[in-house]
Amino acid sequence: MDISTVAAHWEANAEAWTRHSRAGYDVYRDALNTPAFLAMLPPIAGLDGLDIGCGEGSNTRQLAGLGARMTAVDIAPTFVRHARESEAADPRGIDYHVGDGMALPFADASFDFATAFMSLMDMPDQPAVLGEARRVLRPGGFLQFSILHPCFVPPRRRNIRDATGEPVAVEVADYFETIDGKVESWWFSSLPAAERAKVEPFHVPRFHRTLSQWVEMVVGAGLVIEAFGEPRASVDAAAAEPIIADTRIAPIFLHIRARKPG
Repeated sequence: MDISTVAAHWEANAEAWTRHSRAGYDVYRDALNTPAFLAMLPPIAGLDGLDIGCGEGSNTRQLAGLGARMTAVDIAPTFVRHARESEAADPRGIDYHVGDGMALPFADASFDFATAFMSLMDMPDQPAVLGEARRVLRPGGFLQFSILHPCFVPPRRRNIRDATGEPVAVEVADYFETIDGKVESWWFSSLPAAERAKVEPFHVPRFHRTLSQWVEMVVGAGLVIEAFGEPRASVDAAAAEPIIADTRIAPIFLHIRARKPG
């Protein structure tokens, strides 16, 4: 699948995605994934950062709230429009751009760090975006990104629950199957049925790679892996938000931090 088709899918998703995520329906993000990502992040106050695949800017704004001078890029103009509107309403010094993560519109060595929240897995040429991230990083800078966990969210995954509805196991299959743009359709799992009736599901092109392929791509881009994270809901978090309870059985997300030598 080429980048223009990927871009068209994300532009079509962007309006409903923004509305639903801002309404609190992206529970995995808000209750688990983003807090764990930020907890793993090194100190960034006073640093120049780039958020690759920023969407409507929610996570970028949290990075700015930690004291970073943020620039952000996304391929969907509607996402960028919503992000800029939030910036205008509550300025945090963020500069948003429409652009392709596989051909970043920034000069070499422009940033101290880069982030990519759940975006690299949706790009058709992952070695290219990793190489671009390395290019725009200053020596000693780092890239931290999150993706669906390749081992536990391969092309086929099913939660297994007991008679009370509690998750007890995860069934996975097709781990070694390379997926290059298969379009998956879904809503946020917490979206009420009445709201689902009003909108089309998201159509998301998927580009699955194995864990070893991700490691090979990161290392091949000239980055040195220094940290992995596999967010797991606490007992209290799972009780408060039962949707994320399955992450106590096996992780859904993988976080990787890798550094440019310098």
